[in-house]
Amino acid sequence: MNAWTNIKAIVKRELGGYFTSPIAYVFLVIFLLLTGFFTFTVGNFFERGEASLVSFFTWHPWLYLFLVPAVGMRLWSEERRLGTIELLLTMPVTTWQAIVGKFLASWLFLALALALTFPVVITVNWLGDPDNGVIAAGYVGSLLLAGAYLAVSCMTSAMTRNQVISFIVSVVILLFLILAGFTPVTDLLSRFANPRVVEVVAAFSVMTHFEGFQRGVLDLRDFIFFASVMGFALFATGVIIRGHRAG
Repeated sequence: MNAWTNIKAIVKRELGGYFTSPIAYVFLVIFLLLTGFFTFTVGNFFERGEASLVSFFTWHPWLYLFLVPAVGMRLWSEERRLGTIELLLTMPVTTWQAIVGKFLASWLFLALALALTFPVVITVNWLGDPDNGVIAAGYVGSLLLAGAYLAVSCMTSAMTRNQVISFIVSVVILLFLILAGFTPVTDLLSRFANPRVVEVVAAFSVMTHFEGFQRGVLDLRDFIFFASVMGFALFATGVIIRGHRAG
């Protein structure tokens, strides 16, 4: 069996695991309700009087802060708690194949949740004449943002058997990645540090890189940032899992 066959088998296994329990359906309903609430109520969608999804995408970094770790916390914690991680890794599957397979399955699940928000796109096109190119860029950015959050959650899940601890640790790490570029934080930093230091700190923030997608700008640097976060977190996951095996 080649590498991609192994990865596809793990993706199929993990996706099947989501939909054999009501957890997946509960998550999808909660996600859609929250995105609707923040877009139309908190985001003042109708009061804005403009045909755009600014009020939709603005809240994604904050929504994902809790919802994505809820998806990712079980990835490795559950395997360790049940003792099935040893079984998984003794199969003809390498550690990196298992990591990539689990990650892709969860990312596909999050992509499905995001795709189910299509009524918002239909609504804004029905009410006005939006720039659908900007909306498409926003969806690309949102998917990359979810992937970066998920990779971090995957890493914290590998650290512990306790899903709650995994959830809390990932929320703390992700909150740092949000606040590093949050305007009140950068304004506060600029009082004590020189502009170069503030720029460096802000460069580590998901907010800084997600804003470009919201404006419809597809910047290679933003793609590289999100890919780097995913790559580093998944590499760290591999190091942690190999450490458990060696132990």
